[in-house]
Amino acid sequence: MAGNARKIGKYGLGAVGVLGAGGILYSTLLKQKKLEVGAAELSRERPSGPLLSRAEQIQNLKTKEFDVLVIGGGATGSGCALDAVTRGLKTAMVELDDFSSGTSSRSTKLIHGGVRYLQKAIMKLDYEQYKMVKEALHERANLLEIAPHLSFPLPIMLPVYRWWQVPYFWAGIKAYDLVSGSECLKSSYFLNKERALELFPMLKKNELCGAIVYYDGCHNDARMNISIAITAARHGASIANHVKVVDLIKVDGKVQGAKCRNEINGEEFEIKAKCVINATGPFTDSIRKMDDGKAREIVCASAGVHIVLPDYYSPSNMGLLDPATSDGRVIFFLPWQNHTIAGTTDTPCKVTHSPGPSEADIQFILKEVKNYLTPDIDVRRGDVLSAWAGIRPLVKDPNAEDTQSLVRNHVVHVSESNMITIAGGKWTTYRAMASETVDEACKITGLDVGPSVTDGMLLEGAHNWTPTMFIRLVQDLGVDTQVAQHLAATYGDRAFSVGKMASLTGKRWPIVGKRIHMEFPYIDAEVRYAVKEYACTAIDILARRLRLSFLNVQAAEEALPHIVSIMAEELGWDDKEKVRQTEMAVNFLKTEMGKDLNKASRDEIPINLTKAEIAEYVKRFNALDEGKKGYVSINDIRRSFKIDGWKLPSGELEWAAHEVNQEHYGSFELPEFLQMMSAIKSGTISHSRFAKIAEGEYKYKNEKRKRTVYPEPGTYGEKMERSGGGV
Repeated sequence: MAGNARKIGKYGLGAVGVLGAGGILYSTLLKQKKLEVGAAELSRERPSGPLLSRAEQIQNLKTKEFDVLVIGGGATGSGCALDAVTRGLKTAMVELDDFSSGTSSRSTKLIHGGVRYLQKAIMKLDYEQYKMVKEALHERANLLEIAPHLSFPLPIMLPVYRWWQVPYFWAGIKAYDLVSGSECLKSSYFLNKERALELFPMLKKNELCGAIVYYDGCHNDARMNISIAITAARHGASIANHVKVVDLIKVDGKVQGAKCRNEINGEEFEIKAKCVINATGPFTDSIRKMDDGKAREIVCASAGVHIVLPDYYSPSNMGLLDPATSDGRVIFFLPWQNHTIAGTTDTPCKVTHSPGPSEADIQFILKEVKNYLTPDIDVRRGDVLSAWAGIRPLVKDPNAEDTQSLVRNHVVHVSESNMITIAGGKWTTYRAMASETVDEACKITGLDVGPSVTDGMLLEGAHNWTPTMFIRLVQDLGVDTQVAQHLAATYGDRAFSVGKMASLTGKRWPIVGKRIHMEFPYIDAEVRYAVKEYACTAIDILARRLRLSFLNVQAAEEALPHIVSIMAEELGWDDKEKVRQTEMAVNFLKTEMGKDLNKASRDEIPINLTKAEIAEYVKRFNALDEGKKGYVSINDIRRSFKIDGWKLPSGELEWAAHEVNQEHYGSFELPEFLQMMSAIKSGTISHSRFAKIAEGEYKYKNEKRKRTVYPEPGTYGEKMERSGGGV
């Protein structure tokens, strides 16, 4: 990237925007700095000092008066807050749930200009569409520059199965490079069949002519969003999550603040501001109707479903684009966080705070994935580790005469009461959208603070990050390499602050960093650090701070008790609150992350086993069902291991017991066991710890029986067991 991405050295604002700098003082210093350096670049110094606590932030919201209040803490809302505060405006931002809890954490994880939009611009000679792509490509380069630890160029393969398509796709992708200009990440190129299969061996070989590879950006969307919000806070913005706007405050018919409720403790308070920005994404219309009950709805919600598959479904450094699915949609197939993400769909939906995937959408994605992969790979429903839906807020322009047609980009609208609404757009262009929105805010407030300075401004963690920083984490802190790489790629130069909070492992190596789950590089210190970054619930941790629920819903549930325990220490939760947090998180995993659908898909599978297989599985089941009760409980599993003395790897027994308890309400009946084995056979589920334990117990007892020697008549009436290889 270093050789191809543009050089951005514009506005850093580090020393000027240290914590607490706000309002008149901040504005004065900013203008003074501009006068001193003229058109020269402002400092990119890393903001220093501690982050204000959530309680301190809410106290500021209650007691101070602001120039701008932003409602909504997604990518666009956080971008507005950062843009406003770095211009010198006294800025506040509130979010109903957690930062990035909505659409901004449920994207395809791409930072892109839009290959499809460019195709339409060329085919229809649409200059407006061309400008939209050009702007997005500029913002793509900017994001890769201001948060290099969170974003990176990703090669994406477009397989070609018809020779006539080769020049067509090649010309289109080359046009994408051309429009990128000096901000092109890396030139696209054509691969013959052999080379394409070498780089993406999972591809279907039959009729493959070759492939075209182009580059776009990829990022950790939720962490990027949180980094934007935290950067705004470090520059002096007062921000708070889990704060609901219950009404707007009007003075002489103009919106000048909001009545809010702290959703954590129920406290209500008012925020006074000269200007209010509505940046609530899918919930845009609800705030517009607070302002004007007769306002027409402008959001047309569309659900985009993604699924997560194991890492072996794709190469670790190459994505795949299906440009024309069976129903005309586009499917991306991308490596992300050591897993494979596939999506998205595009289905009209209702606006809800708890969107969930549908089984039909999951099956559609699996079907399309199967069309591009070699028949050697069995694409199984049971390999779906997690599934989620994000609501894309397509919008109609309230300023246009034709109120039915959707806009292709975004809309900035100022109501008669001076409330500004920013809606539509996409993740990549959040900064440009925010800049345009704050320009309107400056007009309303009458404050002359100059243009946006966020183009090129480094985000939280980017200032001192280097690609080899993880080595220092290993050497200086004593964390293992995988954990160090994860910390560096998530927190950038703030990873050292996280690592210093890590607990001792009690092992020779690694020295510190107890993992939340043995299969993932997340450690206990991240939970404690997340609380300092305003995480308030177990869901905040599972979904936005660790991304565990997005990667593996079962692992998320297994890690939940540990997470709740750490948060209880940090936030002073009692046992009742710990239970409440656990129940809310489990419900979230079931309804929004696909856990219920995974279970339902397994339960609907009929038992399709041969007589021999049924006989074998009954024997395995009976090996654990000592009392021939017809069911096996958690205690049966523990008792069997205690009596027989054979051991499992650390944690396996506990997780198997957890599986029985959570999935089967504390016990497993024989028909359920047979159905589960049939589901494993069909691929509806990939594996079961309980099934493996039953198999191991049966084999152990069978081998033990074979080794038993009974005494000859006249000898002692005791069983005698041979030693390992003796006589």
